[in-house]
Amino acid sequence: MNRMNFIPFLICAFTFFNAHAQVETKQQTTDFVLGKIIKLHSQILNEERTLNIYLPDDYQKENKYPVIYLLDGSADEDFIHIVGLVQYNTFSWINRIPKSIVVGIANTNRKRDFTSPTHVEKDKEWVPNSGGSAKFIDFLQKELQPFIEKEYSTNHSKTIIGQSLAGLLATEILFTKPQLFNKYIIVSPSLWWNDGKLLSQNPSILQASYPSPTDIYIGVGKEGSMDGTKKHIMEEDAKLLAEKIQKSPSKNIKVHFDYLPEEDHATVTHPAIFNAFRLLYPQKPKSK
Repeated sequence: MNRMNFIPFLICAFTFFNAHAQVETKQQTTDFVLGKIIKLHSQILNEERTLNIYLPDDYQKENKYPVIYLLDGSADEDFIHIVGLVQYNTFSWINRIPKSIVVGIANTNRKRDFTSPTHVEKDKEWVPNSGGSAKFIDFLQKELQPFIEKEYSTNHSKTIIGQSLAGLLATEILFTKPQLFNKYIIVSPSLWWNDGKLLSQNPSILQASYPSPTDIYIGVGKEGSMDGTKKHIMEEDAKLLAEKIQKSPSKNIKVHFDYLPEEDHATVTHPAIFNAFRLLYPQKPKSK
């Protein structure tokens, strides 16, 4: 190629690449929005709480939806992957659980909110400001649930999900104010807290007269001791909890115990909650 022919070639090449670059700069991007972020001031807790809200993609005010309350519900905790499980299980070709609202409750002081007072010195050293669970449960009952029921179109179905210390709190609610929820998903509960005090209680759900239909899932991996002793082994305590509830003569209580030996304390949450949806919402046999 001689010089006279090369110059027009360069001009054409520059024009082509410049035009291509201009096309690329015209591309638009938008944020992928998974839900809504709401700030709710709690008078009971005397602080602002962050709520992450997921609504079904075809959410309509005229319909009524179950609500799943997720402890450890911030974006960098369990909200995103649990919403994924909810969306997956509500796909029309799966239809395992009903389309649901998910309320992720972000933490401000997790250890304080999820623990009851303790007499164990090691507990006090680990959580110096422990003992806030009763106040947090009041927040759930008197502020959060009324707020959600006012702002969104909900039905009577309320599920709570909690793992580890959040599983301890979910167990405390089940034993002290069980009618706050009708489905409990309790994963790897930290029942060693206060030397296993919860396991020694005699809650109302163990009475024959307990009136409210309640479904309970308890899942745990191969986790061992979490309090530094061999007195409380996570999988053993979780099984004791399930066996205790199974003894209830109430016909309204159903409990599922699920041991996941291939999972540990860090990995058990996601597969356990997937199993919980399968067990708490059994598929009806298809008509032939």
